[in-house]
Parts: sequence; structure tokens; C-alpha cells
Amino acid sequence: MSARELVVLGTASQVPTRHRNHNGYLLRWDGEGILFDPGEGTQRQMLLAGVAAHDLNRLCVTHFHGDHSLGLAGVIQRINLDRVPHPVTAHYPASGKRFFDRLRWSTAYRETVPITEEPVSGEGGVLVAGPEFTFEARRLSHPVESYGYRLTEPDGRRMLPDRLAGFGIRGADVGRIRRDGVFTTEDGVTVTLDQVSEARRGQSFAFVMDTRLCEGVHALAEGCDMLVIESTFLDEETRLAEEHGHLTAGQAGRAAAEAGVRHLVLTHFSQRYAEPAEFERQARAAGFAGELTVARDLMRVALPGRR
Repeated sequence: MSARELVVLGTASQVPTRHRNHNGYLLRWDGEGILFDPGEGTQRQMLLAGVAAHDLNRLCVTHFHGDHSLGLAGVIQRINLDRVPHPVTAHYPASGKRFFDRLRWSTAYRETVPITEEPVSGEGGVLVAGPEFTFEARRLSHPVESYGYRLTEPDGRRMLPDRLAGFGIRGADVGRIRRDGVFTTEDGVTVTLDQVSEARRGQSFAFVMDTRLCEGVHALAEGCDMLVIESTFLDEETRLAEEHGHLTAGQAGRAAAEAGVRHLVLTHFSQRYAEPAEFERQARAAGFAGELTVARDLMRVALPGRR
């Protein structure tokens, strides 16, 4: 199993179909599990996908339409039933606090795992700034307040074994030069980190749901390794998409191409489309030439390898 992967739990938009559950997406990022937009039926989809409540560290809701949030009640109660041993944090639009409270306390249960709430407001901003990654939210354009999310790993260094060997650096000394940036060999030669390593660009992941094209979409997508983005409609319904605050496949593909996205994942399909293959064709026609996945329920998509 990849240490960094997307587990797709559902791909339907407003109405589920026989083959598409309501939304639900789990990002596995090393030891972190981030569940985005748990729609109705998410708890059962987790079971089918082999995802446990113990895998969840964060719950992220883009907006409070039912297909993106009605599964919160079951997921939160499962977290408590299974007595998840680590902290769980919930991010959601602050304007929807009343909806979150109603879902969190929709029925009686015993709370064993307090959920830390960290709502998002205004234009968004940085939610987590740590050594492992930065997690941020950006305002989107939808009839109700909506936010997209992005996780970015800091840039680092990739050690080069042949150069290390050339200077006779091995074992614990590799860790020392990585930590200190400089090392003096037994022969008195001073070696810098730049001489035995190269820059390694940090990986990034963006999650964009219900929205029109806007500044938030472009900022979240910019240069990311994987972009999960809604494409509710085909291009023939551009006016309908604009009216209801959604994207078409071509708009999603064009935004990804302009942002330099490496792997595009299209999802959130209207019930009017039984076969989503046309979504890929339109995204390609709009100029996206990178890796592209048309999401299906219960599929797993590994993040692209490091650059």
C-alpha cells in the first residue's frame, strides 16, 4: 500500500446512483489520514474500502450541502464507538457551525473522543504549519460558503549515495551532514550538504469541490502533484454549471493545465451521466496532458512519484 494515496469512497454529486455513492475521499499521507466531504453512506464505503476510523486524523468539509456532509454523523459516532486513540480535528466553514453541531449531536451516543473544531472563515488561510506539511484552505465560489484545501510538503534534500561514497561518508555521518549542512572527513576535508545531495521538491495535494472558476481554484491547484477536482457537468452544460456554482470537465482540465498539475482526478459527476469516459476526453481537449484519472467508487490512486 502506498504511504501517500487517495482512497475514493464516493463520486456522485447531488444524487447517488446505483454505481456512485455520495462524496467521500480519504487522503493517506504517511501517518496522517484526512477525510474530505463525507456524504451519506461514507461509513459503509469505508468498510468496503478497508478504511478504519483509526485511520482518521482530520475531517474536512468544503461546504454544507448534504452530498458533502450528511455522512459526518455516522463517521463521528464511529470514531467514538471505536475509541480512536489519537486527536481528531474538524475543519469546516465557520458559517456552517450550526449544521456541524446538528450533525455531530444528531442522535444520542457516548462521546469518548472529543473532536477539536477549527472552522475556516474569511478567505481562508493556513490551518496547520508544521515540519511535515502545511495545510491550508482557500475560499471558493458556490451559492453557499465553500472552501478548498491544500496540503504541501516542504522542499527537502535527496542524498546521493555515489557522492557520499566518494567522500567516504557513511553510517551515522550521513545523518550528521544532513542535519548540520557540513561535515569534516577523517582526512580533514570539509564537505557541504550541497556537494552530496540535490534539491527534492516537496509533494502537494489539492482538493477542490463545488465551485465556479475563481482565484481560489487557481491558487489551490498551482503546481500541485495531485488535484482532486469536481467536474459535475460536461462542457455542453457550461451555463448550467455557472448558474449552480460548478465546473465542467473542460474547465477543470484547463485549470489543471494552466496550473501545471501532474495528476488530475476528476470526480463529483451529475446523475445525468451514466458513463464518465467523456469527462476525460473533454479535459484532454481543454489542454491537460498530464496523468488523468476519472474517479470511480472504491478506487485507490497513488500520488505521483517525487520529481
